[in-house]
Amino acid sequence: MRAAVIRTEGLTRRFGDLVAVEDLSFAVGQGEVVALLGPNGAGKTTTVRMLACLIAPTSGRAWVAGREIREAPDEIRAIVGILTETPGLYRRLSAWQNLRFFAELYGVRDADARIEEYLRLFGLWGRRREPVATLSKGMRQKLALARALLHEPQVLLLDEPTAGLDPESARSVREFIAELRGEGRAILLCTHNLPEAERLCDRIVLLRTRLIAAGTAGELKRRLFGTRVVVELANPRPGLEDALRLPGIGPAELAGGKLYVGVEDPRRDNPRLIKRLVELGAEIVSVREEETTLEDVYHELMGGADAQD
Repeated sequence: MRAAVIRTEGLTRRFGDLVAVEDLSFAVGQGEVVALLGPNGAGKTTTVRMLACLIAPTSGRAWVAGREIREAPDEIRAIVGILTETPGLYRRLSAWQNLRFFAELYGVRDADARIEEYLRLFGLWGRRREPVATLSKGMRQKLALARALLHEPQVLLLDEPTAGLDPESARSVREFIAELRGEGRAILLCTHNLPEAERLCDRIVLLRTRLIAAGTAGELKRRLFGTRVVVELANPRPGLEDALRLPGIGPAELAGGKLYVGVEDPRRDNPRLIKRLVELGAEIVSVREEETTLEDVYHELMGGADAQD
């Protein structure tokens, strides 16, 4: 993995008798987007707030860009950009005034030029003088993202960055996040949009108060489901699945004219599988690797649990 910019060790937060996050350890490398996934109430937002030094952990430790969160909270706040699930903008102020206020807080140089850049980037330049209260939810979301980026932070903590956006705007935000990764930023992304996480993120951390699993989407799929190939047959016949006895070839199942076969390594095992099927008189229409999604992984590990945040 790349050099860790965000790192937690046994991070825990309790609110009275309620354990929000327990013994959480993971890392986000430079130039990496990591998704933090879990049902409502899993501790995602609490984790983000601890890393942003908005609340302190009960126990455990965490480092952001080499700084420990309890030892250097002010320094960390200066280098982190955070987008919360609720934008938290000043509704009576205009879009421009909101960004100007936060630019002054962060000591942004050339603030006016930077504000114009982001307002144009997110399609808000024409609405810059209007009170935030008059903007749509999607526009407020984009304005909050602009606020998080104004001071060119080294670390981004994004909680549902595309929530409330139309498909075109959501796509532009995803592309922009990918560009930020290319610039070497470390990005922790909380989202309920599993296809978005699978497309955009380098690694996945599944959380339900405690760490459930972590890895790339591909690693998690293989760990849970293994690898199966789907062979479509023109002449499926019962018993064919029982005749496949080869090294590296796992259990086979015939269903709906298709043969589902477990393999250890598709590139190595598929040719032998096809050769054996032809020897058995099978007429092969197509061979492909079975597709599983991050959504399949999520539901397998989480069991459909969904508590209130």
